[in-house]
Amino acid sequence: MSKKIFLPESDLPRQWYNVMPDIPNGLEPPRHPATGKIIAPADMQAIFPDALIEQEMSDRRWIDIPEEVLRILAIWRPSPLVRADRLEEAIGAKARIYFKNESVSPAGSHKPNSAIPQAWYNMKAGIKNLTTETGAGQWGSSLALACNFFHLGCLIYMVRCSYEQKPFRRSMMKAWQADVIPSPSDTTQSGRSVLAKDPACPGSLGIAISEAVEVAAGRPDTSYALGSVLNHVLLHQTVIGLETKKQLDLAGEGLPDIVIGCCGGGSNFGGIAAPFIPERLGGAKIRFIGVEPSACPTMTRGHYTYDYGDNAGLTPLLKMHTLGSGFVPPGIHAGGLRYHGMSPIISALVREKLVEPVSYHQLECFEAAVVFARTEGIIPAPESSHAIRAAIDEARKEENTGKSIVFNLSGHGHFDMSSYDRYFDNEITNFEMPDEVLAEAAKSLPKFGFEQNG
Repeated sequence: MSKKIFLPESDLPRQWYNVMPDIPNGLEPPRHPATGKIIAPADMQAIFPDALIEQEMSDRRWIDIPEEVLRILAIWRPSPLVRADRLEEAIGAKARIYFKNESVSPAGSHKPNSAIPQAWYNMKAGIKNLTTETGAGQWGSSLALACNFFHLGCLIYMVRCSYEQKPFRRSMMKAWQADVIPSPSDTTQSGRSVLAKDPACPGSLGIAISEAVEVAAGRPDTSYALGSVLNHVLLHQTVIGLETKKQLDLAGEGLPDIVIGCCGGGSNFGGIAAPFIPERLGGAKIRFIGVEPSACPTMTRGHYTYDYGDNAGLTPLLKMHTLGSGFVPPGIHAGGLRYHGMSPIISALVREKLVEPVSYHQLECFEAAVVFARTEGIIPAPESSHAIRAAIDEARKEENTGKSIVFNLSGHGHFDMSSYDRYFDNEITNFEMPDEVLAEAAKSLPKFGFEQNG
């Protein structure tokens, strides 16, 4: 029987941990999308409330979590940490494997950890509506949940291929009173521009972001909310790692030897990994492994440079690992891992060689997901299967004998069963992104006078 380590509600973290002050050589500042100049907080007020802008740029290591936010997080937090002993036995593991089960949230993933505070801060600022994008639908359903709690309108642009592949995610968002539009759409100038060039465009997170930002910037009562990438999002997600620290102590493990998470924009990986960074900088030999799909190889084959966060160039320029904002990924089933860029925080940790990026193909990840489902009983989201694949591979290595591995199970796959059906019917294939496609996408990288590739 798998061993679950629970924490009482009283151990729910009361503060978020901000890793930015602890990143060696820091982060480079965001820049204005039109001029390339370093932006001021006022430049972001058209789409974000002041409290979130302050968190985005904060140099404080600890930031208090509002009581109203804690009361909602306590519906499912602290989430359990589980010793995956059945999985260990099935794969002949030489290391101990633990997973942090973030699938227990009402929306079935880690995403509400940031959706709840983002909605609350916007509500307190007098905002009436939020717009956003979503890929696999986990972020969209989480923001719909949060807006429902705080009586805010919610407009979601869902990447078209995921909109078609995951109808029950759409139903979930609508149950929480959100409006869902497939992207690219004819409701925005950004969407119409894409459709004029490619009427059959499957969509991308970059395109959906452009549509959501365009709507938010044009309405004074509306703000934009992002589910990953930005500093304040990773800040909110640190409740995952802070709880994991306490749970590993209760399990008698202390610090883990290896921390693993899947990487799309960086939120769930940053959430579990960031709270352990101070120990690594203090000399602890902790490995951090960020896992991305080979079909969207942002960290492993991308450029470390300034880029737009969206397709239309409406968002601030961020220094990050990126394939180029014009990159349109194939319709792989890990829809939440199809963003063209990686969080500036995670990118900087890769730059400092604190994080090891790896990539996997779809088939090997689905294989790992099925092994996990048949041993631990939880059907994982296709995104989470990337972390499972890496955990299995690491646990089998001789050099990891006797070590502890912890990975973040970022969500369940209950609304992804059509993807599993395709896997079981041998209809899913691996996709190796051609060099020429990446070279073409890189042409969309902005060219200003400031340094690009430091």
